[in-house]
Amino acid sequence: MRSMAQLEHHYGLKVRIYPSDHQKQLIKLNSDASRFVYNEMVAIGKELWQLKQVKLPIDTVQARIKQLEQRQNAKQMSNHFQFLEDKRIDSLAKANAIRNYRKAWKAFRKVHSAGVPKFHRKSYAWGYQTNCQYIKQKTAQLTNGTVSFEDCRHVLVPKLGRLRIKGSHKRLLHRQAETRIGTVTITKDAADRFFLSMQLGSDTPFVTKPAKTNRQTGIDLNVKNFLTTSDGKVVANLRHYRTIKGRLAKAQRVLSRRARRAKKEHRPLRNSKNYQKQRLVVAKIHAQILDRRKNFLHNVSTTLIKNHDLVVAEELRSKNLLKNHALAMSIADVGWCTFLGMLTYKADLYGRQFVTVNPRNTTQTCHSCSFVMGTEGTDKLRLADREWTCPKCHTHHVRDHNAAQNVLIKGLAKLA
Repeated sequence: MRSMAQLEHHYGLKVRIYPSDHQKQLIKLNSDASRFVYNEMVAIGKELWQLKQVKLPIDTVQARIKQLEQRQNAKQMSNHFQFLEDKRIDSLAKANAIRNYRKAWKAFRKVHSAGVPKFHRKSYAWGYQTNCQYIKQKTAQLTNGTVSFEDCRHVLVPKLGRLRIKGSHKRLLHRQAETRIGTVTITKDAADRFFLSMQLGSDTPFVTKPAKTNRQTGIDLNVKNFLTTSDGKVVANLRHYRTIKGRLAKAQRVLSRRARRAKKEHRPLRNSKNYQKQRLVVAKIHAQILDRRKNFLHNVSTTLIKNHDLVVAEELRSKNLLKNHALAMSIADVGWCTFLGMLTYKADLYGRQFVTVNPRNTTQTCHSCSFVMGTEGTDKLRLADREWTCPKCHTHHVRDHNAAQNVLIKGLAKLA
């Protein structure tokens, strides 16, 4: 049977699950075990680095190094910490925690800004990973692995058993082609919602690729309007956070008062029922903002990719833009980085082309004659200048529409 890496097409699926109280306890246990193994790997790595700074051949140091290096696998770690041998803990959860630690080091070596692996702190969000295994199966399907769909409403997961689910998975169950389930992630967010995510692989495409449209577009992302296309179409900025921040602030003030009262009475916040009830209210408001933003970004990105053969966007670095404190809230609210990520994977999924270009001077340049404002004695355009006239060719421009046209021109030049 072919592995996930050997399969041509990959697809991510995320569904909502509704575990019982007993299953919630098992998810919490596996999440804690996974976090403990990861943190133990971080601690071992730190100690090994310090011990290897000792250049003298001291027998005690060398013996400790050897002992720590042998403990860097799931079996030896379980032997050392007996509670990890609990039958309710998924062995693949421990193995995946170690694999994630090693992947974190690879990411650090590849991109130093990713940072070295750090300790994972305990939080209200849970999560662990397992894998679907196919034992003595000739072909992989969604219904014959250790993680399998029992029907449209139930899925079987190792250690957890039968879980009730809800999501957009029904169309995949009718696939006749071989489909393999890879890594499976069970998570709980701060709003006490449980999700199951899985990676699927197949040699057959998961979606039907649309016909060619012979259309190209450049998009200019901005704060006033979410985006403007080179065709002149404008998508309004719905300002998901700003529309609800008043209700969020009121809920957070109540949460703060309950936290102060619990501390004054020397009660731990985790055991304070009133605090936990209000924390859940605040978490649900945050989740509502996130869901609305993601739904909006999914709709816009899918429409752009399906209706154009080529989409060109600016290569924006949100991390740098957020340093502008006057615009930080508005920039974080629109979700540019998430939107560009969606365009990237959807272009690959639907067989389209997505290109990012350097945003330098896309706003200051006239798309008709390529004159750049700020040169030849002219002043640069300010953020308040929404319309302007080119001093060289006297073409009147709408700022965002002109920038989108320049983005498209840069993208075509990059491809050429």
